[in-house]
Amino acid sequence: MTRDIIDINDFTILVETANSTKEIVDSCHFDEPMIAVAFYGAGNVGLRMKYDGKIKEFEYTKGLALSFFADDHVICEHTVAANKPLECILIATATRNLEKLPNQEGEIFSNLLHELVHPSDHYVEGPSFYMTPEMQTVVDSVFKNQYHGKTKMLFFRSQMTVLLSHFFGQLSTLKTPSINPVEREKLEEAKTILSSNLEKPPSLSELARQIGLNTYSLKKNFKELFGLPVFKYLQNERLTTAHDLIRTDKATVQEAAWHVGYDSLSSFSNAFAKKFGYRPSQVK
Repeated sequence: MTRDIIDINDFTILVETANSTKEIVDSCHFDEPMIAVAFYGAGNVGLRMKYDGKIKEFEYTKGLALSFFADDHVICEHTVAANKPLECILIATATRNLEKLPNQEGEIFSNLLHELVHPSDHYVEGPSFYMTPEMQTVVDSVFKNQYHGKTKMLFFRSQMTVLLSHFFGQLSTLKTPSINPVEREKLEEAKTILSSNLEKPPSLSELARQIGLNTYSLKKNFKELFGLPVFKYLQNERLTTAHDLIRTDKATVQEAAWHVGYDSLSSFSNAFAKKFGYRPSQVK
């Protein structure tokens, strides 16, 4: 488990990662009332918010942007299992600091997160959605950065500002998807199937059959819920996985391309460069 804590004006930034070969539970809490936005990267950790005998659970956190209010009665609990690493960025500010935030940021919080600024309980869940590709790219860059020391902190600060801007920009135009819980669960299952079969993913019709939806509902509601089409999501998963394999010396560029289903090295390299801004050979 690693944690980087960065203070930017009246914001506290927590960048947290964890890997485990067996299930572990990590918990933390706030010392005072806070408004926070959490962004989850790779992995699919379990999340529980526990307070006064109540529990709010999140079973599918990968790619989630979640806003909430929590005070010192709330325990935030992550369950990390094998092959489901924790990657979490938390941007938080104490409620007492809202009026002091620069650049009218306090006004933005009040307008777009009104229920968090005026909480009705120890824990209040605000708007949540799955990140746009632009937000996901920022999150990926934070966990894949190769800077150290003061340069690393400077990089984190710049990316947090961009990420928070994307969050509020998306929030201001967000329409809550009208997808019932049963269908939402099937769409989340579709994400899991794609992530588990990067080399040989099912076709759209096969995927629809596996989760029990027709192809029209799968295409339409997958994009509505997760913010991007089915196979754009698959491409992002392939390239992110390949990046991890190359960065950690688990595969050569060619091996990484094959592992995630690319037969053409040039096609892989071009797609990789379009997503990350550099060629796979430049990762190291």
